[in-house]
Amino acid sequence: MEEEDGEWVVVRRPAEKDLWKSSSMDADEDEDDDRPLKVVFSGPATHWTDAIPIGNGRIGAMIWGGVAADVLQLNDDTLWTGTPGNYTDPNAPAALSVVRKLVDDGKYAEATTEAVKLSGNPSEVYQLLGDINLEFDSHLKYDEKTYRRELDLDTATARIKYTVADVEYTREHFSSNPNQVIVTKISGSKAGSVSFTVSLNSKMDHHSYVKGENQIIMEGSCPPSRVAPRTDNDKGVLFTAILSLRISEGSGRIVVLDDKRLKVEGSDWAVILLVASSSFDGPFTNPIDSKKDPTSESVNAMDSIRNLSYNDLYGRHLDDYQTLFHRVSLKLSKSSKSRLGNGDSDMKKLLAFNKDLSVKAAEDDTISAAERVKSFQTDEDPSLVELMFQYGRYLLISCSRPGTQVANLQGIWNKDTEPPWDGAQHTNINLQMNYWPALSCNLRECQEPLFDYISSLSVNGSKTAKVNYEANGWVVHQVSDLWAKTSPDRGEALWALWPMGGAWLCTHLWEHYTYTLDKDFLKNKAYPLLEGCAKFLLDWLIEGPGGYLETNPSTSPEHMFIAPDGKPASVSYSTTMDMSIIKEVFSQIVSAAEVLGRNDDELIQRVQKAQPRLLPTKIARDGSIMEWAQDFEDPEVHHRHVSHLFGLFPGHTITPDKTPDLCKAADYTLYKRGEEGPGWSTMWKAAIWARLHNSEHAYRMIKRLFDLVDPDHEANYEGGLYSNLFTAHPPFQIDANFGFSAAIAEMLVQSTVKDIYFLPALPRDKWANGCVKGLKARGGLTINICWSEGDLHEVGIWSKENNVQKRLNYRGVVVNAKISSGKVYTFNRQLKCIKTYSL
Repeated sequence: MEEEDGEWVVVRRPAEKDLWKSSSMDADEDEDDDRPLKVVFSGPATHWTDAIPIGNGRIGAMIWGGVAADVLQLNDDTLWTGTPGNYTDPNAPAALSVVRKLVDDGKYAEATTEAVKLSGNPSEVYQLLGDINLEFDSHLKYDEKTYRRELDLDTATARIKYTVADVEYTREHFSSNPNQVIVTKISGSKAGSVSFTVSLNSKMDHHSYVKGENQIIMEGSCPPSRVAPRTDNDKGVLFTAILSLRISEGSGRIVVLDDKRLKVEGSDWAVILLVASSSFDGPFTNPIDSKKDPTSESVNAMDSIRNLSYNDLYGRHLDDYQTLFHRVSLKLSKSSKSRLGNGDSDMKKLLAFNKDLSVKAAEDDTISAAERVKSFQTDEDPSLVELMFQYGRYLLISCSRPGTQVANLQGIWNKDTEPPWDGAQHTNINLQMNYWPALSCNLRECQEPLFDYISSLSVNGSKTAKVNYEANGWVVHQVSDLWAKTSPDRGEALWALWPMGGAWLCTHLWEHYTYTLDKDFLKNKAYPLLEGCAKFLLDWLIEGPGGYLETNPSTSPEHMFIAPDGKPASVSYSTTMDMSIIKEVFSQIVSAAEVLGRNDDELIQRVQKAQPRLLPTKIARDGSIMEWAQDFEDPEVHHRHVSHLFGLFPGHTITPDKTPDLCKAADYTLYKRGEEGPGWSTMWKAAIWARLHNSEHAYRMIKRLFDLVDPDHEANYEGGLYSNLFTAHPPFQIDANFGFSAAIAEMLVQSTVKDIYFLPALPRDKWANGCVKGLKARGGLTINICWSEGDLHEVGIWSKENNVQKRLNYRGVVVNAKISSGKVYTFNRQLKCIKTYSL
């Protein structure tokens, strides 16, 4: 920050420079950096999905931006119903034997009915913290033309501006990770113009009171169970929030109202600070036994920032956030041929054209996000794709940071005591998709809560595996929660019986290593978890016909089939998804063992003996990938899940190079599945099409997401976006926001442990010109790419820590490259190295 005429103004910190100095495209970098990344609104929120999300990983807020009255709806990621549970069922082995016998006898409908006895209890429920309520009695009449509400992704700051009479009012909101505080500044353009009343409230069991002259304390608790009524002896997670007010010196005053509210009168500005703590002390500690006192912790948190000014807090917030956010930039634009003339390749004219686009984008930042979404089907504005890509990165930074809880079905943002699907972590796609962009989009630190969560799941999951299945290792089913629930969900086998959740999560461990080459992480964190997972899978596999090892019972998540006897069923054996995940885990632990010199481990020997006995992926009579071990009739060919394509994405057992026949079948499978579906399904399909190097269909799925959902009639929609760019199932689920960023990255760069593919699914007619900087590839590599008129212009590659050998691929051109640590390599469109220099 710098001082200007006695006022503090924010100086935008430059984007993290990618150290790529050789590209002629880079001459336009300054103009590109000025293109705004703002989610703009035309008025105050009327629905929760119009509000602006901010967060520091642990505590978040949804900002409505009302004028006469405003609400900051608050969340804390540790506020859930319940206490640690018992995730075992001693009756399960007997029921399992019956189900397996029915499956062996081909009685799939009967097995499906009997499998209900393997289901367990529901997950606990994500809760909410409360509300900051602001009342501005003198702002009942304002100039609506002056109203502006926006989320600036570059600074992770929400701003509201409007004019009352001749005074311009500004509110700024951010959630600081370094200081663990939500900060709001309210200011007016005239001295003494700021007056309002503030209070805290909550839907939870709570009480609030004023402490001293400028603080409000709210203490409350979560229900000890999602179902049981509260008794005097029950005790759920306790929480405390403290709100502290600061006003300008020498003007204004703070008045206490009814011991619950604070009123600011005649100040130049006011700063509201909100800290929060809970008694949650890990998934294995009952809240009644917790030693954590949320009130004293909140008091200490507020005391720790007592001597920090607003500018100090904002500067620390920017330094922390922008260190992550500025790692990646993306600029896309349409073809300039109509502007330049056919065959005109003058780079200066091209740069001028792109500069004009930047100016237009700066002008367009006054248009609301809702209007931009509505017009996308006709204008296909590439800058809106840029915004959505970076919005996904912003949301991940805002809801998953080292030391926080794992991002749930809604990130950290929730307004209900009974949120959709409990706001729980669903492990048959949704939780995994939340973390798809972490590696490719250069946010590796944001994955840490996922690995901590997997560790907790492995503890409870070992008990579930031992008791329910008489197996070693650890297991996780479809739905979990804050308490690391590992038992099956309640209800039908269609969704409840799916013991592959932990195995899918484990694939993220090896992926993290392949991107970072962090051997300590592999040895100390990833490998022990992979070991436990592999042990369970080896015990879960049983001898089947034809010498194959099979999973029985087995489901393809949430999808039914018609059995040969004409009855609907969901339980059979060895679904394609089961086999694909097991193949992935087995391949990964063998590779990990090789890195760590553990090839001779008895477990690795067992895995290697099992690998050739896993049922191969089959092609059905109609040419699609078979979803089940038998070619059952599919009663819902447009089903939202594409589970049987796991081996293609996010897995690696189906690839265009090594399994072209299966890729052809996968292509037809996607065509057969259709394009409709919830937001997460749309983005999964986009990523799969990208992995097939099919730019046309990948883009079609990207475009399909841009459908503005009416919150009052959301049941009429499938997928789409709300006005705040949250993605819709509907209702809101955050997974597709993350899936969008991952899919865009997959369209621009793909990598394996040996290869890098540049622009493998670039829609050249839609994003003819562009530049992406800072994406990551496996091997610890950072990638920059610029292209013009749909063709590669230059590539920059570097590694800070590792010497890496890679095959570079672009449109059939294959080049072997050695990337030495500490050097930047620039390649032209023929993948010829034209320049190197040291970092």
